[in-house]
Amino acid sequence: MKKILEDIRVVDLTHVWFGPWCTKALAALGAEVIKIEPIWGEFSRYNPPLLGDSGVGFICLNAGKKGMTLDLKNPKGKEIFLEIIKKSDVVVNNFMPGTMEKLGIGYDDLKKINPRIIYAQLSGFGLSGPYSMRPSFAPIGEAYSGFMRLTGDLIDPEGPPRSATDAYGDAVPGTWAALGILAALRYRDLTGIGQLLDVTQIEVCTYMVSNSINTYIITGELPHVTRKKYRIGVGGTFKAKDGWVYIMAARGAQTDRLRKLLGLEEVDDEHIKGWVEQRTVSEVVEYLSKNDIPVAPCNTIDKAIKDPHLLARNAFVEFTDPRVKDKKVLLPDFPVKFSETPGHIEGPAPLLGQHNEEILTKLLGYTKDQIAKLREERVIT
Repeated sequence: MKKILEDIRVVDLTHVWFGPWCTKALAALGAEVIKIEPIWGEFSRYNPPLLGDSGVGFICLNAGKKGMTLDLKNPKGKEIFLEIIKKSDVVVNNFMPGTMEKLGIGYDDLKKINPRIIYAQLSGFGLSGPYSMRPSFAPIGEAYSGFMRLTGDLIDPEGPPRSATDAYGDAVPGTWAALGILAALRYRDLTGIGQLLDVTQIEVCTYMVSNSINTYIITGELPHVTRKKYRIGVGGTFKAKDGWVYIMAARGAQTDRLRKLLGLEEVDDEHIKGWVEQRTVSEVVEYLSKNDIPVAPCNTIDKAIKDPHLLARNAFVEFTDPRVKDKKVLLPDFPVKFSETPGHIEGPAPLLGQHNEEILTKLLGYTKDQIAKLREERVIT
């Protein structure tokens, strides 16, 4: 076995960020991920900035997948979908709860034809509870969970709440969805039984602030108050001559060492600020890191992708994409290193309906004439 999930087939009905982030991880671990889109394509395919016919976000989130178009409201489209499900292991969607059921392809429908199917329902608020039918995007989960306010309070308790960049409220729940699917596959290996997974943005985002919740329960104080009272060390972001750095020295030996290194009687934010602003970013990082003080440049993206440590660890994958004529696509590769079964993004996101013929002929045994008729009838593109 070259990859952990190379014997697993995933039917991907996801869109935007939350769901595609989950299935992208499964693809990198070797699963055959069949991304099924409506015949006009999913929303993020057309979300700018565009490269050819696809948005940059779509290209990032759907790398390594096979692309198929299918009209699930057409009886023939539904029939094809059910044929694929019979030969698959996992189905993932992040539609509003009830959408799949209205089409007759909810979990209860699918487990009748494939009892081993693992069905992951991803949503903002879940299949139950008073908010279950509310729409959601990443910042909604961040806001409800307290994450957004915690992030703002860290900067200024009197200022506004702040959302994280790059859809934290999608990416982290998407990662937990992938983890849940792996656990369900393990259970199925042992028992032969599939199951329903109900993964929500609100609960995962709340889980991610566990320490802040626990701090409040124990102390009765909000986290920004306890942070000032019980600082674990000194540091933060500081402006150097040519950019910004982040320094963090833990209380005790590290703080003492930092004080001696900087030649200060006292080590606090103001003294560190004065020392840093007289030096360049590289001078600060080189000097402190070689003396075992945690420090980092606050890189802009253009610098992050050229970081020598990341390059030495082969942290990126580069490939050609037919949508991009003058440059190659660069993406961070699967971030966990396996000694025996490495994860890897195998190639670009699919063009709209790119693998229709491959899936219909090789997986389902359709003829070219049958496929041509499906195109005629707008069941596929």
